[in-house]
Amino acid sequence: MKVIASTLRKGNVVDKDGKLYVILTAENIHPGKGTPVTQLDMRRITDGVKVSERYRTTEQVERAFVEDREHTFLYKDGEGFHFMNPESYEQLAVPEDVVGDAAPYLQEGMAVMLSTHNGVPLTIELPARVTLEIIETEPVTKGQTASSSYKPAILSNGVKTTVPPHIQTGTRVVIMTADGSYVERAKD
Repeated sequence: MKVIASTLRKGNVVDKDGKLYVILTAENIHPGKGTPVTQLDMRRITDGVKVSERYRTTEQVERAFVEDREHTFLYKDGEGFHFMNPESYEQLAVPEDVVGDAAPYLQEGMAVMLSTHNGVPLTIELPARVTLEIIETEPVTKGQTASSSYKPAILSNGVKTTVPPHIQTGTRVVIMTADGSYVERAKD
């Protein structure tokens, strides 16, 4: 299916010269003079080679048919990350390079969107937010104002983030999966 280059987003899959590429970043650039362009950073699915392409924003690009379906994360082993389709109970092993930066945020039983093309996993989309526990942070400093001074902290999944001064070790917090940033204290 042909689509205009400016409509492509991160996670879309395009067919270029008979090879499938997953888009890592898509940026529309509008220079003061000249034609607006769409800059795409892509990864070839077959071998993981990264490629940068630039298209005029009105240029047609072949978008591959990809099936997006909700899957449940089960576990990780030597084969990769295992997911189950909740409708058919069919299990799928996803290689580590496909999961990428999402790996630390995966929790047993978590529902994720898995994009596949002819049964081959291409991309994974996590929920926007996850709840994790702070396992290490600096103690509260008395008299420290509640301004925008954040302190470093380590989450239960090993990822480092910054939290407000009143958050202590053992507190459960909500984290954005896109960038690992603190949102709020968990309500549970």
